[in-house]
Amino acid sequence: MLSNRKAVVTGALALAGTLLVAVPAQAETKPAAAPKGDGAKSVCKRLPKTEQRITASLTRLKGDATVVGSVARMEQRVANAKAAGHTEIQTLLSGRLTFRKSMVPTLETRQNDLKAVATWCAAQGHTQAPAK
Repeated sequence: MLSNRKAVVTGALALAGTLLVAVPAQAETKPAAAPKGDGAKSVCKRLPKTEQRITASLTRLKGDATVVGSVARMEQRVANAKAAGHTEIQTLLSGRLTFRKSMVPTLETRQNDLKAVATWCAAQGHTQAPAK
């Protein structure tokens, strides 16, 4: 029993020593350098995939009640919760519905912005990676 205590104390001391040695090493890390450009080439490179994701999200959000993730489906769930008298569930789903509805104009704005970015990228001669 005494040897078990000794082993536990030795293990705890070893762990504490390791942690004390590791802390100064983390303090010596250098901060990240400030960006030197605006990342235009990278933005142009990722543009097709970004457009594809936004289009897929808008298609899903604007789908009918049979489409998982659509505004219409969430509206139906809120109506079902209200009809069943599940006030707490209705409140939760209403908040999610409000957020989901707010995503549509945001994504539409981004989609329009990406059209201008695509025009700019083409004018600058930045290549775009093909969409997968």
